[in-house]
Amino acid sequence: MPHSRTRTLIAFFIASLSAILIACFSHSQFVLNELVILGVVIPANVRIGFTLDDLIGLLPTYGAIITLGLAIAFSISAWLVRRATLPAIILYPLAGVVTLAAILSLMHPVLEITLIAGARSSTGFISQCLAGGIAGWVFALLTGNTQHPR
Repeated sequence: MPHSRTRTLIAFFIASLSAILIACFSHSQFVLNELVILGVVIPANVRIGFTLDDLIGLLPTYGAIITLGLAIAFSISAWLVRRATLPAIILYPLAGVVTLAAILSLMHPVLEITLIAGARSSTGFISQCLAGGIAGWVFALLTGNTQHPR
């Protein structure tokens, strides 16, 4: 079994990657859906290509921001798990949701635009936040932090 720090880093990498992939996929599908609403027919191969292009385009910036945000949130959550009455399986997903909500909410006032077009609707915003929640859930599962520490 890998050293616990190594296990935590691998778990974080997988959790962060899951958030990035889900957030990018969700963003692409929400943008494409707006075109479909306007009557544009989008074949599956175009949808797949668009999604892959978005992933490649968003990975360096949005991916880095998500990773940094989750690193901060999960570090605080690890501290809280040792002191709080909530189990990690609740705290880490909650931290992920709050992280994505904060990232998206802070982008608008700083940059004066919602850069993640797929998050401009309430449903799109929630789907982005759920990507963070899923990352927290993945992290808790992979680190073995599913039970209450007491």
